[in-house]
Amino acid sequence: MDNIDIVLEPLRGFLQATGAFLPRLAVAAGVLVVGWLLAKALRLGVVKALRALNFHVLTERSGVDAFVQLGGSEKDTSALFGWIVYLLVLLASLIVAFNSLGLTQVTDLLGRVLLFVPRVLVALLVVVFGSYFARFVGTAVQGYCRSAEIADGELLGRFTRYGILAFVVLLAIDYLDIGGGLIQQTFLILLAGVVLALALAFGLGGRDRAAEMIERWFPRRDGGERLR
Repeated sequence: MDNIDIVLEPLRGFLQATGAFLPRLAVAAGVLVVGWLLAKALRLGVVKALRALNFHVLTERSGVDAFVQLGGSEKDTSALFGWIVYLLVLLASLIVAFNSLGLTQVTDLLGRVLLFVPRVLVALLVVVFGSYFARFVGTAVQGYCRSAEIADGELLGRFTRYGILAFVVLLAIDYLDIGGGLIQQTFLILLAGVVLALALAFGLGGRDRAAEMIERWFPRRDGGERLR
């Protein structure tokens, strides 16, 4: 009899552990199902709300949609926002489910990801509105140059737009705080290198062209003095 009890004791312990784990597994599965349904509903709701606010018109005019669709995707930025909200809710449900199972290490990792997703959302908003503002200012500069009869207004407008875009991208990267500022510093170094290369190329090989452009932008008076 004692031998039978020794053999059945591990089996009894296994059955007790399984009986205690199954309710928690059922709760975790229920949380995942409810979270998945809620995530889908919120994704559709966010996309419809953004389209009702004509947010897709803003992203299309700012050029962000074209950048999102470079990889061959037909989704626009409004759909991307919907997917970010979907991921946010799904991560929250996963944290609750794994926490009910007692998997604290997994919940800590998912918690860090969950805290990072809203930063991506805000950074994307900064890029969208910054891109639209950059295009607006670039167009305004071109219009002013045309009204003031300044040649190469389109070139000046593009320089203005891309300069604002570079500043907006730096703001978004700084808000994401990826790599302890390494990406931002690398971007600044590359941007400075491009500007220096253009300045050297323009200064060494385009002196006559620069003089011609300055003469067109600021024509001389009859007395030989430049317009101020």
